[in-house]
Amino acid sequence: MSALPSQAVADAQRLAAALAAHGITTDVHHDYGMPMVSVWIGLIVWCEEGMYWWRTGWNPHRQRAIYAWHSSTEPARTAHRVALRYAHLRMAHPLSSLITNAQLRP
Repeated sequence: MSALPSQAVADAQRLAAALAAHGITTDVHHDYGMPMVSVWIGLIVWCEEGMYWWRTGWNPHRQRAIYAWHSSTEPARTAHRVALRYAHLRMAHPLSSLITNAQLRP
């Protein structure tokens, strides 16, 4: 596997830090040829070529995913938009009681 552009990895890390400012814990991956920020079930932000992009829904008429994007020069604004999607998905897919209880243990 070829080396990843360090700029895309840095963009992913900046977005993760901006999401942390919103109280959102993320995980940055760069194992699949493109840096990505894993945010929640069904919410992964890919970082490539100066852009962040993530799936926002499904178009049943066209039978394809709908994506949003934002420039990687604005990680704080991107984090705000991703945080809105995160809040929506969090309501639709809350943590199971097993995971919630495990997080409460010391």
